[in-house]
Amino acid sequence: MPKQGLCAHRGGFESTPENTVPGFEEAIKYGAQMIEFDIQFTKDSALVIMHDGTVDRTTNGRGAVADMTLNEIRKLDAGIKKGSKFASTKVPTLDETLALMPKNVWLNCHLKGGSKLGAAVALVIQKTNRMHQAFLTCEEDAAQGARAACPAILICNADSRYRANVPQYVAATIKNKANFIQLLVLKPGEDRTEQIALLKKNNIRINYFEAQKPEMLEDLFKSGVDFILTNDLPHFVTEAKRLGIAPVQPIY
Repeated sequence: MPKQGLCAHRGGFESTPENTVPGFEEAIKYGAQMIEFDIQFTKDSALVIMHDGTVDRTTNGRGAVADMTLNEIRKLDAGIKKGSKFASTKVPTLDETLALMPKNVWLNCHLKGGSKLGAAVALVIQKTNRMHQAFLTCEEDAAQGARAACPAILICNADSRYRANVPQYVAATIKNKANFIQLLVLKPGEDRTEQIALLKKNNIRINYFEAQKPEMLEDLFKSGVDFILTNDLPHFVTEAKRLGIAPVQPIY
């Protein structure tokens, strides 16, 4: 598995519809080391890929995801708002998303729900033989549900109760024996040297959300960050190559 690199946030949604098959295919084409996507339940407990609590922003429909069945959501167009060439793109399910992913990229599964969702997603990851590469970015309650269902599941601590307080966030991540952390944007004058050293000592991989410009990559990688989220993967690949990070050649 990649040791360092770029993470395509929601598939990289500057040029493709977020959290869709076209977006994931572009991320794979450009050799992303990690691909991030959001998972939540429908009304009938299907697992779909969508960031917002409603379908309003990214599809031609309206309403809360939790109030719609999978069949209702699948009738929506999740691509048309990015242009006519993406018309008729469907909201993907978790199974569909996992099926198209290479075996040699990290899968950053951001959970939009609690312990029940954590358990359900962990079991799908186990069933589809993705345990070596998929991890759940989630709140503590979702992590507990996931580990109860599947003790070996990889976890990225992203608990919103303390995430903005970096020392507290790092301490909780270590205490909870998470495998990843996803640090938020560095504040002006903030020094995370000590916290990053603690994470490294405890073998916790460090994600960073997010880089707005390619020229940010060098300093972030030098600081100890392992994976950097970006919304615009194609514009970051050249700089990553310059820094010695080659695009992933997908293995299926």
